[in-house]
Amino acid sequence: MPLYTIETTYRFPHFRQRTFEASTPEAVCRLALEDEDWDGDGCDYETIGETYITGIWLSPAANSGPAILVPNCFDETVQRKADIFGELLALLQERARPQGLSRDEFEDWLPRALAAIARADAVLSARRGEMQ
Repeated sequence: MPLYTIETTYRFPHFRQRTFEASTPEAVCRLALEDEDWDGDGCDYETIGETYITGIWLSPAANSGPAILVPNCFDETVQRKADIFGELLALLQERARPQGLSRDEFEDWLPRALAAIARADAVLSARRGEMQ
């Protein structure tokens, strides 16, 4: 029977609390993200993330044998959501036709779909705070 080495991981959040002066919530968020001083940070033991698989090797030791692709069902849930996000966005971006929808239903759906597409594009472009 083969020997496998499995690497599992979980996220362990650290936090810091700082006070900044800024004109808007968006501006203060940018200041906080740009601040590299983590003196006085804390550990958030109550929100430790789920355990997920980050590596598999056909070997009795990590990184020493052939790496095996981790089935995505064992990846972190937030990563699995992110992986499908682009696919779902592409489906939304397809030309919308009012098939099966009344004209009123379509006219109600279209602005919401366009707003969702704009927010999703902002997420994919990593533009923090530009779209809500």
